[in-house]
Amino acid sequence: SCSRAKDVTMPAKLPVSFFSPSSPVIDLFRGQLDYAEQLRQDSEIVLYFFYAPWCGQSIAAREEIERVASRLSDQVLFVAVNCWWNQGKCRKQKHFFYFPVIHLYHRSFGPIEYKGPMSAVYIEKFVRRVMTPLLYISSRSKLLDFLSNYEPGVVGFFEFNASPQPPGYLTFFTSALHSLKKDYLGTIRFGVVTDKRVAEEISLVHSGSVYLHRHANTSLIYPKDIMNFTAENICKWALENREMLIRWLRPHGGKSLLLNNELKKGPALLIFIPYNPLEEIHPLLDEITKVALEYHKCNKSQAAEPDLQHVGDSDSPAFDSSVTDAHLKFSETFPIAKYPCCNTVVLPQWHSISRTHNVCELCVNQTLGVKPNKVHVPRCNFLEIEAALDSFYLQEHTFFQVISNTIECSNFLSFYSPFSYYTACCRTVNRHFLSFISSEKTIFQTPKVAFSSHGKKDNTQFSIPHIEDRNCFIPDLNISSTNITGLSCRTNKTLNLYLLDSNLFWIYAERLGASRSTHLKEFAAIVDLKEEVHYVLDQNESLVGPTLENFIKNFSVLYSPLKRHLVDDPSVHFHEEHVVTEVTTNTFHETVFLSAKNVLLLYYAQWCGFCASLNHIFIQLARLLPPDSFTVARIDVTRNDLPWEFMTDRLPTILFFPRQRKEQSVKFPEDSSVNLPNLLKFILHHSSLSSSEPCTKECLHKESVLQQGHISHLEREIQKLRSEISALHQAHDQLEAQLSEARREEQRLQQQKHTLEKQHKTLQLHSDQLQATYDQKNQELLEMAEKLQELADASENLLKENALLRILVASRGGKLQSKDDIKEPLQSEQTLSEDNDISLSTATAALAEKRIDNIDTIETEHSSGNRTE
Repeated sequence: SCSRAKDVTMPAKLPVSFFSPSSPVIDLFRGQLDYAEQLRQDSEIVLYFFYAPWCGQSIAAREEIERVASRLSDQVLFVAVNCWWNQGKCRKQKHFFYFPVIHLYHRSFGPIEYKGPMSAVYIEKFVRRVMTPLLYISSRSKLLDFLSNYEPGVVGFFEFNASPQPPGYLTFFTSALHSLKKDYLGTIRFGVVTDKRVAEEISLVHSGSVYLHRHANTSLIYPKDIMNFTAENICKWALENREMLIRWLRPHGGKSLLLNNELKKGPALLIFIPYNPLEEIHPLLDEITKVALEYHKCNKSQAAEPDLQHVGDSDSPAFDSSVTDAHLKFSETFPIAKYPCCNTVVLPQWHSISRTHNVCELCVNQTLGVKPNKVHVPRCNFLEIEAALDSFYLQEHTFFQVISNTIECSNFLSFYSPFSYYTACCRTVNRHFLSFISSEKTIFQTPKVAFSSHGKKDNTQFSIPHIEDRNCFIPDLNISSTNITGLSCRTNKTLNLYLLDSNLFWIYAERLGASRSTHLKEFAAIVDLKEEVHYVLDQNESLVGPTLENFIKNFSVLYSPLKRHLVDDPSVHFHEEHVVTEVTTNTFHETVFLSAKNVLLLYYAQWCGFCASLNHIFIQLARLLPPDSFTVARIDVTRNDLPWEFMTDRLPTILFFPRQRKEQSVKFPEDSSVNLPNLLKFILHHSSLSSSEPCTKECLHKESVLQQGHISHLEREIQKLRSEISALHQAHDQLEAQLSEARREEQRLQQQKHTLEKQHKTLQLHSDQLQATYDQKNQELLEMAEKLQELADASENLLKENALLRILVASRGGKLQSKDDIKEPLQSEQTLSEDNDISLSTATAALAEKRIDNIDTIETEHSSGNRTE
């Protein structure tokens, strides 16, 4: 049995150094993980960079790691380990699904994996966080700075009067490292206070207390009596109760559901700003943070009881700088226990032909004027809204006005409680969209407020118009930041705020509509997946606090004046007339709706092969139809956004928009084949409107003129077709003549082919004969060579025998001569000599005869060989 050959494989090449020898990074390019563990024992902070030499991201991150190492190598040990070589211990013990991987160790705690952007500034920021997980807060001003940050803050109070550390300090220190391990973005900042007077500012009295600061909600103190004081519990408590007013989004570049999961939570405001995490001051980020705080601050005018354990948001030090005297004056003038819940009411038109109606903001308020005891304000519920609506509709006749440029507000006493009343502020709004936008601008910029007393309780000093732009109604409140104060709690269109670094993720901004030519990479957009719309902040406006406030406020109002942004195809720019018009997002309304022509529109895509096969049909159709009455167009749905009512889920799709009846668009039937006759029938059928009213003379004249124009156009097209047909006939004749000539040429070539085949057969037969003769002659030559060899051997033997005979003859002659000299005539000797002479002569004669016979034989063979040749 035959054995199968073994596969021959070449062993992998030995790895080489990944970092340069002069680099501050220790490169273990053979995967010496055990040596890396030994290095970790001697260092307090260690950064492991696990890489694969062939990985492009590892190669790109190598330079970033070297930059960080050049700055922090005196404090942090940087170790790079090749985790791809199959003989190394790292490959055998670690199983990574991607490269590179960064792990950090703080003494014996770790590993803390870094999953952020592979940029030097972000890596250095994270390493510094691991180096100093706790920030030391030594004064009240530093405490204010710590708590005013947009990131959640956790403060621990520990009195260092014990040695070496106070009880619980190491646990709190470890909890800060746990937060970095669970959340690589580092959204929770941990601080420690050692001064008792500073700790009393946030109501921390006992050493070992932990405080979680929240801006929009009540701050918390860690419940030691309920949860054990461990690092895991502190970290879990802080992560579960933290307040995320703004969240950073950092997509890692691969396939991920990060954006999808966040956008599914509701409308999102995406803000792109250039961000350097190593900078100490971020003015733009501080301004955005201030807007976010105002937007989520639902209890700004709160005058309820303070928290017994710690200071609430209105009294916390973090807001001492932001709460101005105007706010305090507003709270004193209008002592509302809780910010009211509001509902928008649209009144019917005062007349059926009117294009105007009234829009009212109805709010539920509770006064703290006359009360025997402290009132605990309940949350706004359905019964309060229903009671407010009942009271409002009883008084709605007082708001019936044809056109009013003022905003009128009224108060209604509650039916159920003497301490509650309702406030309604109404304005007149034009039903037309453009007029509504202008009225919105008028309302939010320079409104005129008129208070009227239509309720049982008439006290204008306690009447508060509760609409979004509240500062325009109160002269004492001139701060623009209060425009959106608490707006997230007073509207169903609450926004989630997200930040993205434009230095890393500007491609997302370009996909949302940002300009590629801008030098200042600042951009903001609102994305609403549920409504399938998104709005873009005008890039001509600077990205500052008031601009963002107006952007948020315009989105939050009931009738939003924001214009939906549609993605256009930038590659389509036509400077000349084409038979088939290419439609984009910007030209859709102008070409389809505003045009006075009948429009046939084809929805297609670049990847749709069947759509491309229809191009010649639409070109022929566009040439047949009169250009003054019909427009044949197409739009690429993959590069352009369309209004939702004109979206399609199947390609190709053909829609026909009759002139003067564009809202009655008709879809080409899917069961019909798309060809020129069917399209013409479809267009002619739907372009004529059947009317029940009798046609006048003018109508008949216009119709006859139109028909005459159609007939003349068709006659011209028929004439063109006839000329084309005659040209086709001529071309057909020419082709026939060429075909006949080609046939004759083919026959001639066929005959030549047969002749060549016969000659080929003859030559093949002659070649076979020559090959047989050649083989025969070759065999004869081989046999003759063998005979010649035999003759050569025989001749050599004869020559040897001849030499021997000569020696014998010579010796015999010598003997005879000696006998003659001695002269001893012995008879016996004579007799013997005679006998010897006779035998010698006989042998000599026999040998001579034999030589003669051999010579004759050789000559005979030579002559026969010559004759054969």
